[in-house]
Amino acid sequence: MLEFKLNTEITVAQFKDVLHTSGLAERRPVDDDECLAGMLQHANLTVSAWHKGQLVAIARSVTDFHYACYLSDLAVHRDFQDQGVGKSLMDMTQAQLKNTCKLILLAAPDANDYYPKMGFEQNPRCWIKAGR
Repeated sequence: MLEFKLNTEITVAQFKDVLHTSGLAERRPVDDDECLAGMLQHANLTVSAWHKGQLVAIARSVTDFHYACYLSDLAVHRDFQDQGVGKSLMDMTQAQLKNTCKLILLAAPDANDYYPKMGFEQNPRCWIKAGR
């Protein structure tokens, strides 16, 4: 049985653990605790799933709640994948947004086939500029 929480406090250690156990760590700065802390502190919408007090999934977003919501991280512990947890996190995220708000994300290569099943359309016009 999972407990879902909205905007609850998550430690860097808990975040790092779920990034590792989900497979997302290879594309996140898991060796930079300051960066991870900033990612948590400045996200303005998080939905998390907990099992017996352990963080097992997170949807971490930055949004204006009206036009655009960037779903920065969708990480689900491998033991809880393929059980609808990611979909629940996205549904709960969208429930916090106005009907006019688009959910936007960059898919991990392994998840590229997952998002069309969740109703996402691929957009070839995404651009990324690296930090300084």
